[in-house]
Amino acid sequence: MNQERLYTVLLEPHFSEKVSGLGEKYNQYGFKVAGDATKPEIKEAVEKLFKVTVEGVTTANVKGKVKRTVRGMSRKKSWKKAYVRVAAGQEIDFMVTD
Repeated sequence: MNQERLYTVLLEPHFSEKVSGLGEKYNQYGFKVAGDATKPEIKEAVEKLFKVTVEGVTTANVKGKVKRTVRGMSRKKSWKKAYVRVAAGQEIDFMVTD
């Protein structure tokens, strides 16, 4: 995978109650990823960017919710998320320290 694609696969970390529970129990982390990203691309991107060993990747497409407003109906965008399991004893540090 080229370097440019590497930085466009992972969009941002995804934090929720479910992800925090998975992190403590199963050593998993959540990411919002590009809609066309594949599991091998996600694995390679996480391994190169965070210097960890990835044991597994699970993806899910999240459908955008329909919201009712005063002006009518609107729809939030659909997006894709990935749960990444890293090797035992390793962790991903999202805090950048230089």
